[in-house]
Amino acid sequence: MSNNIKAIPSRGIGIKLINKIADNLSYKRTSDNRNCLLIVKNFQPDTIPPQQTNQSGYLQGIVIFFNSLNFGFKKEQDRHFHRIYNQPTKIIYLQLNTDLNSVAQVLWWVEQLEDLPIPEAVLQQCKLATIEGFTNAVRHAHKNLHFQTPIDLEITVFNERLEVKIWDMGEPFDIQAKLLEELPVIWSELGCMLD
Repeated sequence: MSNNIKAIPSRGIGIKLINKIADNLSYKRTSDNRNCLLIVKNFQPDTIPPQQTNQSGYLQGIVIFFNSLNFGFKKEQDRHFHRIYNQPTKIIYLQLNTDLNSVAQVLWWVEQLEDLPIPEAVLQQCKLATIEGFTNAVRHAHKNLHFQTPIDLEITVFNERLEVKIWDMGEPFDIQAKLLEELPVIWSELGCMLD
């Protein structure tokens, strides 16, 4: 299989890029002997602000007053908010073979999220992080594995965050050590940019 994309050296750039995009990043061995790259990105949903009226301000003041009395409702409100916050609005799943030519399919798959109230910048970052995670799995984790070894991808969208999960079958590695190893390179690159 000859791909021009394979000829491009990665030098750990993919994981550095994903780390810059993610609000939370982890790579762990799962109970089924796979590895899971978890990329979490928080966002404020794209919404139209509600119309403000004097009455809504008055009602809001009453709600604030009663909340300040704290009749034990606060705990129930917090539990209700926690349930709603952790309820997914959409889950999409894709399984692909270990093939860099599948990048276009990954991009098409992520575009299913375009109708959701996700800010455009966050959606573009999600696309980039997912593609980088997939290509890292192909290039590194599955480097010595058969072409038909599957890579599983899942994106779960919540009200104010999305989670990208990418499972591979390769040897696990310590993502934090890899990121620390790359710090001198990042500082060197920043120094060159500031000169």
